Amino acid sequence: MDILLYIGAGALVGLIVGITGIGGGALMTPLLLMFGFPPHIAVGTDLMYAALTKAGGAISHHRQGHVEWSLVKLLAWGSLPAALLTGLMLKSLFQESEDYAHLLSNALGIMLLLTALVIIGRNRLQALAQRYSNGSLSKWRGPATLIMGVFLGVFVTLSSVGAGAIGTAILMLLYPLLRSTSVVGTDIAHAVPLTLAAGLIHMYLGNVDFYLLGALLIGSLPAIHLGSLLSRKVPEPVLRPLLATILFGIGARYAFF
Repeated sequence: MDILLYIGAGALVGLIVGITGIGGGALMTPLLLMFGFPPHIAVGTDLMYAALTKAGGAISHHRQGHVEWSLVKLLAWGSLPAALLTGLMLKSLFQESEDYAHLLSNALGIMLLLTALVIIGRNRLQALAQRYSNGSLSKWRGPATLIMGVFLGVFVTLSSVGAGAIGTAILMLLYPLLRSTSVVGTDIAHAVPLTLAAGLIHMYLGNVDFYLLGALLIGSLPAIHLGSLLSRKVPEPVLRPLLATILFGIGARYAFF
């Protein structure tokens, strides 16, 4: 019966992702923790889940010309080495995966709080970025993008959260003249190698449950497609604040306890 529960969980998350576009990690990892999986298994399995589910979206956006590959490369120059170094740190500083469970939980809480804030303040972020789009800060966009890539590499590896919502917010702030489709496409294209690299690191550490991963994919892949079809009929302005409130509450629990 457990497999039916996991398939259902994958379907639920996939449906919400399809409707709102909010990253699955922010929803899936807390859900797996609620099911009783330890943090290292929840994070590691969700990273592989994210890499596989986002790959199709990245291909689709590339075919439509929505990916700014120069920005993907710049983010990846920061994120991929940071992900590798984070994995090496976990391997060298801790003997067992359970020993760094508290670190993963705290990182998850921090990223969930940031994700909730991004969801709530999305319109304000866009307005702020437009206001300073032609200012003196433009010359710092390259180094800032690289630094933000490092931030994502560290925290996505530790929490499995942030490659979607927070990555999108970073691109909106640093590159306000990008079309919204290019922001989404570029973020997804970067999220695939980042989550794959972080997932492979966790696989090396023994933190991926392949039985669970398969069940989640069975449920989520068709549900994401269904959610995308329903997205026009669901009141997103109501659903997004509700999800942000839930994520904020969960994030506060893991960040501070």
